[in-house]
Amino acid sequence: MKKLGIMLAAASLILLSACGGSGENSERKGNKDSGTIVFADAGWDSIRIHNGIAQTIIEEGLGHKTKVTAGSTSATIQGLRRGDIDVYMEVWTDNIKDVYEDAVESGDVEQVSTNFNDNDQGLYVPSYVIHGDKERGIEPLAPDLKTVEDLKKYPEVFEDPEDPGRGRIINAPSGWVVAEHIDAKFEAYGLDETMNNFMPGSDSAIIASLVDAYKAGEGWVGYYWSPTAITAKYDLVLLEEPEYDEETWEKTKATKFPPNDVVVAVHKDMPEQAPEVVDFLKNYETSSKLTEAALKYMEDEDASAEEAAVWWLKEHEDVWTKWVSDDVAQKVKDAL
Repeated sequence: MKKLGIMLAAASLILLSACGGSGENSERKGNKDSGTIVFADAGWDSIRIHNGIAQTIIEEGLGHKTKVTAGSTSATIQGLRRGDIDVYMEVWTDNIKDVYEDAVESGDVEQVSTNFNDNDQGLYVPSYVIHGDKERGIEPLAPDLKTVEDLKKYPEVFEDPEDPGRGRIINAPSGWVVAEHIDAKFEAYGLDETMNNFMPGSDSAIIASLVDAYKAGEGWVGYYWSPTAITAKYDLVLLEEPEYDEETWEKTKATKFPPNDVVVAVHKDMPEQAPEVVDFLKNYETSSKLTEAALKYMEDEDASAEEAAVWWLKEHEDVWTKWVSDDVAQKVKDAL
């Protein structure tokens, strides 16, 4: 988160909040006096891409200067509340639910739009595990695998190299709140009957284990989320769980993860100080698919988030031109 995580990932996604970025923190004052609009970089690629898209439109189309302040999710959210940061392009609302709701209810922060709400998280397997891969000569390893609970039937497919006879499920890294949710699912679904709950040291460790297994055509199952470069690049299947039910989730976590709207939020002063910018952001809406397209471009072309944002604006003119007036759109197109 983002990537995420990934997308990334980040670290406001419960998990994304563990992925704080480096750099200048949000202890910065004076953007109101300078007229510069400050964006939050909470440490994952997709937020950087959306920053680049919005910054380009605001600078070239609306004539405002912009800059970015980097820091952890907690630091940048507090910066948004104080007014050190003006715009937050990816708030993963359910992952920082209490903090975010308090910020909105207090009036410090205003939610202006939903960037995307079709994101997923949970336990994934490579598609070839279920469907095989004729081009690579891989037969289905577990053709009847559908649900998370089904995993306990297939310890041999996901064999733990350090514990033969038992399977291994890659959890989220220790310290991420989502890892506790996976722990609870282990118990609720009885996965510990045949499977081991493996805690990787980092998001990069998850990716490394997936890539190694994928190249070898071997069984792999683990936690991840979308949109990320990983879910865009590799053909993965999210295993099914019962539909989200709040009461069940609170008791056992034996449902899908809660819906997680990813929203655009601004500091409370923005509507008065830059109403044309807020009007633009109110129209800002993408999707996981559109976000992953830019993330995949970054991965394939070894591009920066800023370069991916420019590529995205050129490729998806039909999307972003609906967010602004014709004259603003023309200025941005001329600049591109």
